[in-house]
Amino acid sequence: MIEYGIQLPVQSQSTIYTEPWEAGAGPEDLVAVARAAEGAGFAYVAGCDHVAIPRRLASAMSTVWYDPVATLAHLAAVTERIRLLSHVAVVGLRHPLLSAKQYATLDHLSGGRLILGVGAGHVAEEFEVLGLDFRQRGALLDECVDALRAALGPEEFPEHHGKFYDFQGLGQRPRPAQPRVPLWVGGSSPAAVRRAALKGDGWLPQGDPRDRLPAQIAELTRIREEAGIETPLTVGAIVEPLYLGRPGWDVGRRTLTGSPEALAESLRAYRAMGVHQIQVRFRSRGRTELTDQMAAFGSEVAPHL
Repeated sequence: MIEYGIQLPVQSQSTIYTEPWEAGAGPEDLVAVARAAEGAGFAYVAGCDHVAIPRRLASAMSTVWYDPVATLAHLAAVTERIRLLSHVAVVGLRHPLLSAKQYATLDHLSGGRLILGVGAGHVAEEFEVLGLDFRQRGALLDECVDALRAALGPEEFPEHHGKFYDFQGLGQRPRPAQPRVPLWVGGSSPAAVRRAALKGDGWLPQGDPRDRLPAQIAELTRIREEAGIETPLTVGAIVEPLYLGRPGWDVGRRTLTGSPEALAESLRAYRAMGVHQIQVRFRSRGRTELTDQMAAFGSEVAPHL
């Protein structure tokens, strides 16, 4: 069976995907959606990461971006089983020991529910204001992944020696609850796909349409085979917007609508491509409509997946 998760509403409000009702929503809505996701069998809830949005991008991206560590920790305290995914953390903006301290604590407090999703970032001003070279973001992320592997591992005194970061003899506790925190790499560029193949436990594509996924998955497989990597890779996909049933309002031409069986049949195509988990998004006019859609998906669509 293919797993399904959801990017949380409210916590990021880019005009690309935000519903109007989210502008007036807040913490109680996030809690309700996270609990609904757990009740409906979702594998994870996800939150994304921006430090500050430049004025030139604010009209499109908005400036509403909740901190992922604080948000996921808050939701960990009001849920019991659902995994907590950063989708994605721009870890190159922070020293790996700082990120490790935050995410190890989150994993410890949540009883081992963290999935650390990482990405290179795309907003130059965020890097510049923090004293970092935006042009080096790919190299920064590559080394951050290696440093975080060490810093989130079992050793109380992790060690890493690289071009950008060098540390040893510095202890951090609490350690993560998981022996190995899953690290999923986000992005669909050739560099991101290669990074996911060589360094990741999973791949989080950024909006690849269905017809692009088979070639991307084939490339992931080829790179891993050539490198002799035999451990499994969790391949993800972000699916089209969904609305279960017959909508009585304009949900957009790209939205998949219809009966549970029809939606399941469409979504099973992802599994046939080699996708292991799908991230779903529902069109909604309010929190109740969203949580109703999530519950119906869990009870009526998921069994057919």
